[in-house]
Amino acid sequence: MSNPIIVIGSGFAAYQWVKSFRKLDQHTAITLVTADQGADYSKPELSHVFSRNQQATDLIKQTAIEFAAEHNIELITDTVIKEINTAQQWVYFNQQQLHYSSLIIATGATSFIPNFAGNATDKIITLNSLSELQQNQLQINAAKHITILGAGLIGTEIAIDLATAGKQITLCDKAAAMMPALLPEFIAAELHQILSQNDIDLQLNATINEINTAGEKMIVSLQGKEDIHTDIIIAAMGLAPRIQLAQQAGINTNRGIIVNNMLETSATNVYAIGDCAEIDGKISAFIQPIMLSAIALAKTLAGTPTPLSLPPMLIKAKTPWLPLSLAGITTAMDIHWQIERDHEGYIAKAHTADQSLIGFIASHNKQKQVFALLRQLPPTL
Repeated sequence: MSNPIIVIGSGFAAYQWVKSFRKLDQHTAITLVTADQGADYSKPELSHVFSRNQQATDLIKQTAIEFAAEHNIELITDTVIKEINTAQQWVYFNQQQLHYSSLIIATGATSFIPNFAGNATDKIITLNSLSELQQNQLQINAAKHITILGAGLIGTEIAIDLATAGKQITLCDKAAAMMPALLPEFIAAELHQILSQNDIDLQLNATINEINTAGEKMIVSLQGKEDIHTDIIIAAMGLAPRIQLAQQAGINTNRGIIVNNMLETSATNVYAIGDCAEIDGKISAFIQPIMLSAIALAKTLAGTPTPLSLPPMLIKAKTPWLPLSLAGITTAMDIHWQIERDHEGYIAKAHTADQSLIGFIASHNKQKQVFALLRQLPPTL
């Protein structure tokens, strides 16, 4: 009997690979090991639970037992892989070695929290997974004032959702504008105005000196600004890929686990996909590239070697007060913008000096036109 394909992790990347592989191969043994309960859920929905008055359990599509049964896999939950031996092709957990034919590392990423001065860094919470929502939902529901650290895409989505649910929100970032990695200044300024009009307190250009507890409250001390007194602090300051297991195994890493366009790591028969994988110097922590990576790797391991090819990626911001879809290059300094605006919204097209389309941002009903524009953009990979 041949050794199974072993998958480490149970996030979107891991489960998308299982689903894709089982469409091609119903019989090869698969063992999936996950540190959490292994429920299959929609991670993007984490940004909507509070305004919809949902519980964490409402997001679950299938339990681990149901997922394992449907896809004919062995699924080991609440278990941490302690070691990978790439020379002998085994992983170690629960005082046992399990050999693999191929290994897929899909360990995801953890929310980045700086080690702030003060005594309250360990009380900052994150909402990067179903288990984190389950751990923190009661505390969030009971809070009146919530401070969110990070005005990027996720922080902004959470801020709007919590404000819609009736919470008092302060959104804090050291950047001068909102969603600086995605939005040009003129659209960031519009989003800023809309959030302010909806009573979200925006503290941009803000440097945090320290964070402390004061009774049941927390105090965020800002350089040159008034202190923020709050019930809860949520960090949405970016993600740190979980690469420690790969590093310990001698697999090449940078910010993420380095893979080529076949999703191969530096170790034979070891692959990485999802938030933990770095390809062409980039980590793509979005649904579309992760799905395409899972599909390509499923074909490869089913016997048809398939390099990853990434078309232009569409990002839909879950910001209902200013619905946005964007793709391509949207924040470079030398962009020439062409803006078409009417009662249905606007499309901002990003051009190079020679008028080549390199990106766009569409709002409101203009989002219906994005797929025609996507076809005009160069591929991502």
